[in-house]
Amino acid sequence: MPDATQLRDSTQIVLHRETVEGLEPPLDEAFTVSIVAEGEDRRRIIGSPVEIKAASESLARRGICVR
Repeated sequence: MPDATQLRDSTQIVLHRETVEGLEPPLDEAFTVSIVAEGEDRRRIIGSPVEIKAASESLARRGICVR
């Protein structure tokens, strides 16, 4: 059975609010993801593992580090 941490890491990305708000086109328009606030300065991007992988690759091509 998969570890919960491993599943969570494959279905979400957490970034600073400024990073998410500055993206063109917005991630939630380019991919099937939801963006929710996590505190005042962070945003959680949630989606299927396939969408999160695609969004991560897109962010990496833009020079945004995603762990």
